[in-house]
Amino acid sequence: MKRLLLAGAGLLALGVVSASAADLPARMPAKAPVYVPPMAYNWTGFYLGINGGGGFGRSEFSGTLPSGGFDTSGGLVGGTIGYNWQTGPVVFGLEGDADWSGLKGSTTCGLVTSCDVRNDFLATIRGRLGYAFDRWMPYVTGGAAIGNVKTSIAGFGDTDKTRTGWTVGGGIEASIAGPWTAKVEYLYVDLGDADTAVAGTSASFTSNIVRAGINYKF
Repeated sequence: MKRLLLAGAGLLALGVVSASAADLPARMPAKAPVYVPPMAYNWTGFYLGINGGGGFGRSEFSGTLPSGGFDTSGGLVGGTIGYNWQTGPVVFGLEGDADWSGLKGSTTCGLVTSCDVRNDFLATIRGRLGYAFDRWMPYVTGGAAIGNVKTSIAGFGDTDKTRTGWTVGGGIEASIAGPWTAKVEYLYVDLGDADTAVAGTSASFTSNIVRAGINYKF
């Protein structure tokens, strides 16, 4: 009898447990974590930087002591300041830079004397128009160029004239780490004609500049 009572109590307890389990809600399937894509890079803001590179171009003396066109070349290094404003993928910018320049060349002019030309400093003020692919931005640029054209004609003397001309070019800039960006760009610069120490003789100066730069965006 005792065994029958124990067996009955066990069956009753099992039934209660089964009924309670049946009343529990079904376990919800586990959800995969939601992927949050990284925020796109924003190019808007002020920046400061440094740049450096080299140039190769042409110059020519014309007038009283003419020469044929001759090559110029040399290095450049300097600083950059600018501001970008981004709307959608389009980036508008204004950039200025000032570089020490070692662009120079020489030739024979008037068939009998030596003529030298040199550019000691070069600054530009340019607009930029870029198209952002997140952290990469190709751009076109153009504006004013200011620099000196220093000439020396053997036996006649030296001159140092500051000229305002124009520049146009393009490049690509990329975000590399935090607020730092790096760029590579090409500029064509034309400083026009500068008077020399010989009346009626002037020297033209154009250059193709290829340089790299690093900027810090605030």
